[in-house]
Amino acid sequence: MTTSTRFSVAVHVLTSIALQKGKPVPSDMIASSVNTHSTVIRRILSMLNSSGLTTAQLGKGGGALLSIAPEQITLLDIYKSMENDLIFATHRAPPNDDCIVGRNILPILLPVLDDAQKALEQQLNNTSLADIVASVTERSITHGGFLISL
Repeated sequence: MTTSTRFSVAVHVLTSIALQKGKPVPSDMIASSVNTHSTVIRRILSMLNSSGLTTAQLGKGGGALLSIAPEQITLLDIYKSMENDLIFATHRAPPNDDCIVGRNILPILLPVLDDAQKALEQQLNNTSLADIVASVTERSITHGGFLISL
């Protein structure tokens, strides 16, 4: 099973943009912070743009900007802009209906998985991008690091 890093990278991207306080941030600067290629960042920014969380300022001195205040963006908003699938997938083919496990597993398992999905979404909805920005700023006091300046 593969896992996606799009969500965590998108949070990183948006936090980097928010810390620039309204200055457009070029994708190569964000890529430097994420430690990845700027093509990856442009793909993430395209998805964030499509969901209305960012916008692009073109031309010299251009870059990515937040479309919404960090206080109004939840981690759930970011998650939904990056991930189309539920966390848990079930069988690709229907289980064997003649088997005691095959006949009964999905009606038992699906409510548990649904509850887990709802719990994740509730937790993500309770945390804003502003909360992440504040935590990064606070932690940087004791753990160091520097803001890549424009």
